[in-house]
Amino acid sequence: MASLSVAIAFGVRLLLVLLFLPFSALDKILNFKGAVGQARQAVHATGPATLLILIGLGVEIGMSLCILTGFADRAAAFVLAGYCGVTALLWKQFWAPGDFWAGGKGRELFWDFLKNFALAGGFLLITFGTGAGTVENFFADPLASSHPYAVQTTP
Repeated sequence: MASLSVAIAFGVRLLLVLLFLPFSALDKILNFKGAVGQARQAVHATGPATLLILIGLGVEIGMSLCILTGFADRAAAFVLAGYCGVTALLWKQFWAPGDFWAGGKGRELFWDFLKNFALAGGFLLITFGTGAGTVENFFADPLASSHPYAVQTTP
C-alpha cells in the first residue's frame, strides 16, 4: 500500500506540473523566437521579452522539478501559483478584444484565464496544505519540504 501511496502522490504532482514540464518548457526551447514574439505582446521590446521568456523557462523547469522531488516544494508551488496568475493577467486578457458576448477571442481567453487561476489554486494547496491547520507550516519555514513521499504509519 505504501508504494501505491507514493505513486499517487507523485502522479498528482506530475499532473499539476505537466503543462510546464515538459510541454511549455519544451515549446519555449524549440520555438524560442515565437515565444519571444508572444512575450513582445506584453512588453513591446525584444530584449525584455527575451528576458521574460528565459525567466519563464527557468521557473517552469526549476519549480516543476522542485515540486516533483519535494525539494523546497512549498516555495516552488508558491512561485508557480504566482506565475500562473501573472501569465493570466499578461496573456489571457479576455477583456481586451471586446467581443466576449459575441463568442469571439475574448470568450476563449476567459476560459484560459480561469484555468490559469484554477491551476494556481492547485499549487497553493501544495504551498499551504489542505486545511487551516497546515497553513502555518509554510510561514514557519517556507523553504522546507512538505515531504510528499513520506508514508506515515498509524499504530
